[in-house]
Amino acid sequence: MWRSSKRFLIVASVALNLAFVGVWLAHAIPANVGGELAPVMPGGIWCPLHEKLNLTDEQWEQIEPRLREFRQSAQSVCDTVSQLRLEMVELIAAPTPDLDAIAAKQQEIQAGQRKMQGLVIGHLLAEKEILTPEQEERLFTMIREQSGCDRRGPMMMSGRRHGGVGRMFRDEPTSQ
Repeated sequence: MWRSSKRFLIVASVALNLAFVGVWLAHAIPANVGGELAPVMPGGIWCPLHEKLNLTDEQWEQIEPRLREFRQSAQSVCDTVSQLRLEMVELIAAPTPDLDAIAAKQQEIQAGQRKMQGLVIGHLLAEKEILTPEQEERLFTMIREQSGCDRRGPMMMSGRRHGGVGRMFRDEPTSQ
């Protein structure tokens, strides 16, 4: 019993961590809400994450359309998983919880997490094709540092109140 539970917890933890990276990427890139263009930063790069990678104009022209598509897809998956989580809470909070319904909802949530993992992995692999080795190393260093992969402690904790992976990328960059 303990072995199967332990294996499940490890798989669930890995799945959740990849989902968090996907959410981080989705939030690290300013949204294109209502068809409005995202604010343009110096050099035409509106994404603070990519601005930190010092992309060339040519690289940005290749990355930006993919980035917008990724954000849209990731937001859709995030919305779906969030709704499923709320439904799960309601199932658990019921006076007499239906364990079969809870298990089924859990499967739906995990399917959404797997979908997000696929989006994230596909997006990162596509960007690797465009980035220089130095930019690629910088990107993955930022992901490791912000995801908790480089230090002890739970994933997504920045050590700051209301921190988390996406915070430094969601905030507007300071003028230099």
